[in-house]
Amino acid sequence: MDRIQHFRNIVPLFIELIPFFLVFSFFQINPSIASERKIAKGPVNIEADSVAYERDTDTYSAKGSVVITFTGGFLKADRVALNKTTGDAKAEGGVFIKSDDDTLSGERVEFNVFSKTGIVYRGKLFFAKNHFFINGEEIEKSGEATYHLKNITATTCDNDLPAWRFTGRELDVTIDGYGVLKHGTFQVKNFPLLYMPYMVFPAKTTRQSGFLPPRFSSSRDKHGWDIEVPFYWAISENADATFYQRYMDKRGFKEGMEFRYIINEDSFGTFYADYLNDTKDITETEEDGLSRDWQDSRKRWSFYLNHETTFSPGFYFRTDLARVSDNWYFRDFSDHNYYLNNYSKKDSRFSKISFLADESLESLDSTARLVKEWNLFNLTALVQYTDNFESSDNDSTLQRYPEITFTGLQRPVFGTPLNFELDSLIANYHRTEGDKGSLYDLHPKFSLPLNLGDYLQFTPEIGLRETIWDAGGLKEPTKEEHGNRDIFHIGAELSTIVHRVFDIGGETVDKIRHEIKPELTYNYIPYIYQEDQPDFVERMEEENSLTYSLLNTFMARLKGKGGGISYREFLRIKLGQTYDIKEARRDGPKKRPFGNVDMELEFNPFRYIYFNTDLDYNVNSGDWEETNFDLHLSDCRGDSVRLEYRYTQHTLEETNIFLKAVITDSVDLMYVLRKNQMDDVYMEREYGINYHKQCWGFEFTCSDDHNDRTWMVVFYLKGLGKVGKASMEPG
Repeated sequence: MDRIQHFRNIVPLFIELIPFFLVFSFFQINPSIASERKIAKGPVNIEADSVAYERDTDTYSAKGSVVITFTGGFLKADRVALNKTTGDAKAEGGVFIKSDDDTLSGERVEFNVFSKTGIVYRGKLFFAKNHFFINGEEIEKSGEATYHLKNITATTCDNDLPAWRFTGRELDVTIDGYGVLKHGTFQVKNFPLLYMPYMVFPAKTTRQSGFLPPRFSSSRDKHGWDIEVPFYWAISENADATFYQRYMDKRGFKEGMEFRYIINEDSFGTFYADYLNDTKDITETEEDGLSRDWQDSRKRWSFYLNHETTFSPGFYFRTDLARVSDNWYFRDFSDHNYYLNNYSKKDSRFSKISFLADESLESLDSTARLVKEWNLFNLTALVQYTDNFESSDNDSTLQRYPEITFTGLQRPVFGTPLNFELDSLIANYHRTEGDKGSLYDLHPKFSLPLNLGDYLQFTPEIGLRETIWDAGGLKEPTKEEHGNRDIFHIGAELSTIVHRVFDIGGETVDKIRHEIKPELTYNYIPYIYQEDQPDFVERMEEENSLTYSLLNTFMARLKGKGGGISYREFLRIKLGQTYDIKEARRDGPKKRPFGNVDMELEFNPFRYIYFNTDLDYNVNSGDWEETNFDLHLSDCRGDSVRLEYRYTQHTLEETNIFLKAVITDSVDLMYVLRKNQMDDVYMEREYGINYHKQCWGFEFTCSDDHNDRTWMVVFYLKGLGKVGKASMEPG
């Protein structure tokens, strides 16, 4: 036992070397992992049929079913020996090393724990994150960051005869330097498709410069053949860039560049710009009345700058500047553009484009804001420029520079039950044609929540609003250049909540809680003359109304397989309507005090079914003025259907269908239909097939919309193609 314990104390030296055999190829697969990998630490245990120590050679030997376990993995071999003096170590006979989810196996491993160099003979490496296999006759670590591999193959396929693989006779690599591949091939099955006699490539452990997967498509009318080949440049640890080279045979060569940078953890940004000398001749008139007659080349461009600097918690500066050359930019490139690809509603550091950049985009805002937040207050200084795509020029579009708002959230006044909140604004509005000038607005509100017995809550509210303006550019004689408006509004809210719990006692659903919340709201704003104010002053319409709403919610308590408890709100129904007291008191016939009935329903009983609808019913005319339906169905195989219906009276009627059918384990079919029912026009019809095997696949789509037809093919190899860009994201 003493000899076993003595050997156990030496084993950590051996364990320290294990990650060095795993790290050498990570530069090819996922560079960010290599920089994050840590040496295993913690207790080390050894099991073997026999353990011995040779004093003359100062060598420890373990034989027979050797198993060495350590934090995050283990080593298995028939024999393990370590010379304490020289640091030479050997593991022989079915060597298998597992570190986290990655594995290394080979016939024999020789290494030196002092120099941290060694050789794996007939080695096999598996990297779980990318499902990547590398085989080599010899895998040698010859220096601190240099490796030499002989007769290698690399693939993400599981089979002994992979669908595809890379091979090479020799590979020399210096981490954070370059690699040299000699006599390399890309093979499908055993057939070489591409021969690479000599190739030099960067081998960065952080990010890797190089070409990203290309994009190929073709459209009948808009672009013709459309090919884009992006190139990624890892400039430094804190900056990178992507160059988008796009050729459209009907329009010309479009160059784009994205530059991303991190100054420090609290300051970062993205800049993008593109340019195209558009050679396509176009003569057309859009539905909104805008027309163009382009018979000569047009210089078309766009740019985007998003920068954010946080000075301290709750105090930051941010810009979102976006401009395009013309009103038709997003209409012409709605099938594919940088802004669509980076559209994100999440707070992602480098994907913060908040507008959906397709042909439906009506305007584009460029903003810069300085924000200071406290627990109950917010101060924001904003500068905003707006491009109106529905107008031939931007002269009459209202611009805001600057606009300063100070907001106070609802809070008690000096510890009393009375609550106070505040909205205030100082702004300057500008445009070439139309009303412009300065605005000062102060809007405090007071409310007093009261409990009436055990069941009712009554909250009265009063607000005062003082508005002062100083205007210019007025064309209507009724408007005043200098003026002010004083107005008050009062309101009250009466509500209660009742509920009941039903004991279901099912295997999955234990209980259901039904909650009913009726609510009655009163609002009053007196009439005030406002014809003298410029149009950049928000109008406060006269109001004397009573609104009721009834909210029903159903919450299920679910029992998990392991005894855990979870909750799901599976049904929500809301009904509301407004009664106009002012209209009811109006003299004359055809009084219509009852407003539209608004109905909302959301049904989500479990993960495979979701239904949502909102309806607007006019009780006076008997018409459904607005109806919207969303139905999502799916199953555990991955089949899914999404049905959408949109209707707004006299304005819109649209049907959208999205289908995905899992035909086999390898084949998925997709279908998309978007139809304008009002004009009986198909906005888009798309057919697609996705063929995917364990380690490769391709996708073919054909799209036919109301003004073009496009097809696209994407071929991909599992585990490859995602290079560099995500590595600057926070971990």
